[in-house]
Amino acid sequence: MAKYVPYPLFHDDMPVDISFVFESERPAGKHGFMRACEDHFEFEDGTKARFWGVNFNGGACFPTHEYSEMVAERLAKAGCNIVRFHQLDAEWDCPNIFSFTRGKRLASTRELDPRSMERLDYLIYCLKQQGIYCYLDMLTYRRYKSGDEVKAAEDMIDSTKYPFNCFDRRMIELQKEFIHDIWNHFNPYTCEKYKDDPVFVMTEIINENDLFSKPNFTVEPYTSKFREMFAAWLAENGIEFDAANCDLTANDGVLSDFKVHVERKYFREMRDYMISIGVKIPITGTNWFFNDALTSAHTEMDFMDTHSYFYDWRWNDHCTRLDSLTDQEDCDLARILRERVDGLPFFVSEWDMPWPNPCRAESPLLFAAAGSYQDWSGFAIHTYAYTTRLDKLDILGKEIIPPCIDGVGYREGVFSVWNDPAKFGMFLHSALITRREDVKPASDKVTIKVGNDAQEAFRAATEYKKVGVSFDRGEDASKPLFDVDAGEVTSTDGQLYRSWKKNFGYINSERTKAVYGRLGKNGEIAMDGLTVKADSDCGVIAISSLSDVPLSETDNILITALCDAVNTDMKWDGDHMLEYGHAPVQVKVMEAEIKLRVCGKMRIRSVGPEAQYTGEIPTEYKDGFISFKLGDVHPGMYYLMTRE
Repeated sequence: MAKYVPYPLFHDDMPVDISFVFESERPAGKHGFMRACEDHFEFEDGTKARFWGVNFNGGACFPTHEYSEMVAERLAKAGCNIVRFHQLDAEWDCPNIFSFTRGKRLASTRELDPRSMERLDYLIYCLKQQGIYCYLDMLTYRRYKSGDEVKAAEDMIDSTKYPFNCFDRRMIELQKEFIHDIWNHFNPYTCEKYKDDPVFVMTEIINENDLFSKPNFTVEPYTSKFREMFAAWLAENGIEFDAANCDLTANDGVLSDFKVHVERKYFREMRDYMISIGVKIPITGTNWFFNDALTSAHTEMDFMDTHSYFYDWRWNDHCTRLDSLTDQEDCDLARILRERVDGLPFFVSEWDMPWPNPCRAESPLLFAAAGSYQDWSGFAIHTYAYTTRLDKLDILGKEIIPPCIDGVGYREGVFSVWNDPAKFGMFLHSALITRREDVKPASDKVTIKVGNDAQEAFRAATEYKKVGVSFDRGEDASKPLFDVDAGEVTSTDGQLYRSWKKNFGYINSERTKAVYGRLGKNGEIAMDGLTVKADSDCGVIAISSLSDVPLSETDNILITALCDAVNTDMKWDGDHMLEYGHAPVQVKVMEAEIKLRVCGKMRIRSVGPEAQYTGEIPTEYKDGFISFKLGDVHPGMYYLMTRE
């Protein structure tokens, strides 16, 4: 019978603090401005830049000063070093960047609200002091008003739901105006304009918007304008095509070429404008790569960015995908793999395996490990939170804020991770894997030639060798890189292994080792210096050195072990959630026998949710290995192993 123990994550602290590992990285910006350097980021002094962090969404970008101080410290304790400010312009939440309160009619979206900006300023200052960098969105959910002088503004719910921002001159002018105002904004707490503060490391022109994936060409006069532009381009290039009657939602042939032309021109114009006003950091176009054509439109940008979600649920029915990342071949990694262009850094500014999937604890580890192996520049989960109002911070899963995006009401816990032990609780190891490069970048590299939407070469390849794509050279995209039919992948240097046939995977590096997936059915799992035999089914066991030396030499080790985190009295009927349950959050205890190579006799103590030691785990030391069992006595989620 499965064991559960209460283990809520409180909004103002973390049970374990790893900020000391990265103490030398404070304050953010100490290494100078970040720049793109071939396929990775570097700071001005040559320090390589790697990030593990979160998104702040909507109102969460404008907290009180007290909350700003608390959340910055908490993120640092969890190992985070980047926050992406997302949906600042979203009218469905308040405060937003244009409005601090409700009631007064907002005549336009052409002025930054001073009270909202003051709160954002202080939050940025607090993050900077804790060594946490900032990724700043430009256009996300802006809804134009009558005073903006945008034609048919009343027919567009959010501007990025429609593909017009990249070619309509009025919308482009408004985007430039916003860009000018926010980057020239002076932060009184950092004593820098945003454009002059190296705490900012990345920015995008427009969020999840393009001519390929946004097929809504139903609003006039924009549809007619696009057809006119298409006809003019056809004539200029001597191409015969019926622009007046073609299907504008098509994404192939000559229309695809024209869309690439428009996207590339738009990205170039906006990037050049940012540089002209003094923006010094890497810039990308959008972060929603729909096909190879859209990817090709970004080749003149400074870096590539994408979003990755592993879920499939019906919102209104409260159904969710319940499977493990080890149950299938690609787990969404192959799709994003083909979006990393050779010679450009790559960042994942949104990712998630949302609550209440019982296997979601796997996702931070696998994404961090695979990303580090690919030498991607990092990840930011969507999202830390949509709100900062303490009266709403109930440590469970509940309804928050009115229906917003696509009429969907978000529930704290679905995307918000601040109180989810299964995901945010695994950030400690993920941060070490990413920022410290516990998983080393692959030494073997292959370039895949794309352009015909072939996908075979990317199948399960993320964990095999380093992969980049090119449009003019490289290997055949129609052939797998290895025998995928064997049902497993092993990295060429042995650091990573995953089997969708046996349904488990592991990370085997010197400073972090982990097993994940459906462990119970696989008996004893062995790797260099570690053997695990789990009784529990789907879960995670991660072990990391909290010093710079390998696990076999360190005297300070963190162990995190759990299967799932649930609300008390949650009820299910198959994959259909009948009741959300109530507080407190409980972790499903991982029961496992572990044998680990260490540098001498050590003691293991369980750490409770309020950072208290809850008891000591019995151990046996023999021939350089420590043996112990988790789950029998003092069960929990975190365990610290030390030699004192």
